[in-house]
Amino acid sequence: MTVDLTRALWRKSTRSGGSGNCVEVADNLPNVVAVRDSKEPHGPALVVDPASFAAFAAAVKSANL
Repeated sequence: MTVDLTRALWRKSTRSGGSGNCVEVADNLPNVVAVRDSKEPHGPALVVDPASFAAFAAAVKSANL
């Protein structure tokens, strides 16, 4: 699946530290959530459906990472 990410509004987690090891998420696009490595903003992005991303985020939160 190819998705146009030119209008993506990327944000980092509020828990991101100063180490630079961060992921960025764009959830402003219709029917998709995009995730990328903040160190490579022009590199590849993982694109998933919102329900899958919500399940992933819930699992991470419950693991207290």
